[in-house]
Amino acid sequence: QLQFVESGGGLVQPGGSLRLSCVPVGFKVEHYDIAWFRQAPGEDHKGISCTSTRDGSAHYVDSVKDRFTISRDNAANTVYLQMNSLKPEDTGDYFCAANYACSVFESWTFDTWGQGTRVTVSS
Repeated sequence: QLQFVESGGGLVQPGGSLRLSCVPVGFKVEHYDIAWFRQAPGEDHKGISCTSTRDGSAHYVDSVKDRFTISRDNAANTVYLQMNSLKPEDTGDYFCAANYACSVFESWTFDTWGQGTRVTVSS
């Protein structure tokens, strides 16, 4: 499975912002669709956003639409997730994943995940 190093998490108050980054280990993001997944405490990993390498389109689940923005910098070989207007329910560990077909990214499944980066939204 393709691995990433995620960073940028932290503790933030409701309404605040964070920008997460993920850097692939040993491959180029330009060859894949890349998605961000979130694992809330006690829950499974859930896809929240995806960026398509084919047409540059961005995909979001309803819970983060209009608040989060996914982007990629192929030259820097990095994918970002700008998170604004954060809510307590955004709390969790965030992970990147590489695959094909952003149109079905919520159904991507993996046996292993990287270390992730922890986001805590609390006052």
